Amino acid sequence: METIKLKDEYIKLGQALKAAGLVESGVDAKFAIQDGLVKVNGQIEVQRGKKLYDGDIVEFEGNQINIKS
Repeated sequence: METIKLKDEYIKLGQALKAAGLVESGVDAKFAIQDGLVKVNGQIEVQRGKKLYDGDIVEFEGNQINIKS
């Protein structure tokens, strides 16, 4: 499980996927999210700008990202 430490109050979903190295670009993140391939806290999320806060878990292609403050 990858952990992303928040620098601010939140990080956006597309940025988190890029920061974790699960996608190469914002465009790749956009398409993965739009195609329903990304889950946040067990629910499919289709908003690239979804704000992630401390404790949120992102799942994509068998990988998990843990958001920590």
